[in-house]
Amino acid sequence: MDVVEVVVTGPDAEWLAGYTRTLVEERLAACGHQLAAVRSVYRWEGAVHDEPEARVALHTRAALVPELVARTAELHPYDVPCVLALPVSGGNEDYLRWVVAETREPGGVTAR
Repeated sequence: MDVVEVVVTGPDAEWLAGYTRTLVEERLAACGHQLAAVRSVYRWEGAVHDEPEARVALHTRAALVPELVARTAELHPYDVPCVLALPVSGGNEDYLRWVVAETREPGGVTAR
């Protein structure tokens, strides 16, 4: 099974929870495991920033990553949101089958 974990950061836990719920409702992700508080240190437009953020790990099909990235661009308040797809090399086969069963085929219709 070609399953990935997609890491996304956002401005706060509340926004990220709504975003995650939307992706699960649209079957772009089977689930999301959220960390409500992370600290991001990054360079943006020539300055170093140190900001609180939230982070979610979404589990989905690898083939859905392009659609998930596009949907994130529509929903996310950042100009350049962090969206990283990480390969899953193994795990509980029952869980991986569940991820595939709870996500849609690429290009499928969603209820937006």
